[in-house]
Amino acid sequence: MDSFQWLTNLFTATDSVAHIALLYAIVIAVGVYLGKIKIFGISLGVTFVLFAGIVAGHFRLTAPPNILTFVQDFGLILFVFMIGLQVGPGFFESFRKGGVTLNLLSTATVLLNIAVMFACYFIFFDTSSTHNLPMMVGTLYGAVTNTPGLGAANEALESMFPSGGVPQIASGYACAYPLGVLGIIGATIAIRYICRVKLEKEEEELSDEAAENTRVKPHMMHLQVTNSYLAGRTLLQIHEFLNRDFVCSRILHNGHVSIPNRNTVFELGDQVFIVCAEADAEAIIAFIGPEIQVAWEKTDQPMVSKRILVTRSSINGKTLSGMHFSSVYGVNVTRVTRQGMELFASPNLSLQVGDRLMVVGPEDLVNRVSDVLGNSIKRLEAPNIATIFVGIIVGIIFGSLPFALPGMPVPMKLGIAGGPLIVAILIGRYGYKVRLVTYTTTSANMMLREIGLVLFLASVGIKAGAGFLETVVQGDGLKYVYTGFLITVIPILIIGTLARLKFKFNYFTIMGMIAGTYTDPPALAYANQSCSKDTPAVGYSTVYPLSMFLRILTAQLIVLLACGA
Repeated sequence: MDSFQWLTNLFTATDSVAHIALLYAIVIAVGVYLGKIKIFGISLGVTFVLFAGIVAGHFRLTAPPNILTFVQDFGLILFVFMIGLQVGPGFFESFRKGGVTLNLLSTATVLLNIAVMFACYFIFFDTSSTHNLPMMVGTLYGAVTNTPGLGAANEALESMFPSGGVPQIASGYACAYPLGVLGIIGATIAIRYICRVKLEKEEEELSDEAAENTRVKPHMMHLQVTNSYLAGRTLLQIHEFLNRDFVCSRILHNGHVSIPNRNTVFELGDQVFIVCAEADAEAIIAFIGPEIQVAWEKTDQPMVSKRILVTRSSINGKTLSGMHFSSVYGVNVTRVTRQGMELFASPNLSLQVGDRLMVVGPEDLVNRVSDVLGNSIKRLEAPNIATIFVGIIVGIIFGSLPFALPGMPVPMKLGIAGGPLIVAILIGRYGYKVRLVTYTTTSANMMLREIGLVLFLASVGIKAGAGFLETVVQGDGLKYVYTGFLITVIPILIIGTLARLKFKFNYFTIMGMIAGTYTDPPALAYANQSCSKDTPAVGYSTVYPLSMFLRILTAQLIVLLACGA
């Protein structure tokens, strides 16, 4: 029997490093595998790690409290920081055009979730108990399927109970989460019937809209200069007179091909290659001359077009005009692709590591620019881990700054969830200005984010497991389930119907907006399955950054203002 004592110790010696590592490995592995199981096409994903942790905690498989707290907090920091880096570049752009209305509707949904939570608390629970309101906060974040909000609320509670006795709000979260996932999808379907939406008609409208928007895509054409007014005029003068955006990437003059710059003089008979918006093509043709066929490769100075990847950190933050591509290197940059989006190559555009530039010019000069920009995929795949930890340092310091507000029992802090999130968003958007290379591959970002998330969920679950059955079975578990469902569904029905009937948004856009507001990937997956286009994903990404920020910020405000009163 003694020969198996080592195995017994491995599972029972809670202060052993091997036991702690084994515990986390088992909880995370079991949770991830079970999370892949689909019921009616819906799975809980990595959130099942929380339930695996609760089971482990219930059977007294645990670790020292200080270790659990450290792993929980470090996982949360890593998770929210990588989210911030991902959404940072598009955070402020999401408020442009129709994004403003979508974000306002999303904000209203967040506030309605909180309002319904408080209504349920006053209607269904004993308000004299100090335990019920914190548990309702956990229920709120399970209902809206937002784990970072749970982390922020938990952290705020710990700041209010420094001597211990922190309410295990993860129990409320666990009760509300499963129906939260189902409720989001169910309420979205209900909107379809309330507003009498026909999916085929919505698809047709998207197709018509896409056809109208093709005019903003880049259009390339070869023209011959036949307008006598242009003879002797520089490219800059032609730009100013025509007052339309276009790039002239090469010119054939007297049998010689060259890369034009702002001072290049046009003459009758010159042949030029123009890149412009499709809507401007007709006007440019009418002003310069007709389209022709040009065999550039047969000229004495053959031109090449090449996509070049920015991988040198020294280029990060420099503008296109500051690089002097035309005057110094003898090439033109016609387009810039960033995170899958094509950007107009304006002189003031700041370059970032990971950008792809379409460079046109003589082959030897294009290759020279390629060396300057880096163009090394291997270098791009190397992780910029220093930026991550520099950002975490600044985020923790920023999150620890106390803000004294009237009526609050303790000074407010953004904490280890809010501080790193805000700093990551700012670094993701403006890091290039201080030469911080913020680029990480999508797979690297997802890997670090998922590691942080599962560490956080496993820790929370193990902590909550010991008292989970008492809370749910003997306590108000059923109340947390149905109040969580109300918190999920009521705001969606109100805001979704308003978005459709009042603001006339496409139903698939509304589906994406709802999924983004609840930061719920299963709901987005369902929306994507319902639509042949990427409209739900656009709606999701438009509101996701602000929604995530508001969920984390309001979590702490609720705890500090309500639970501390």
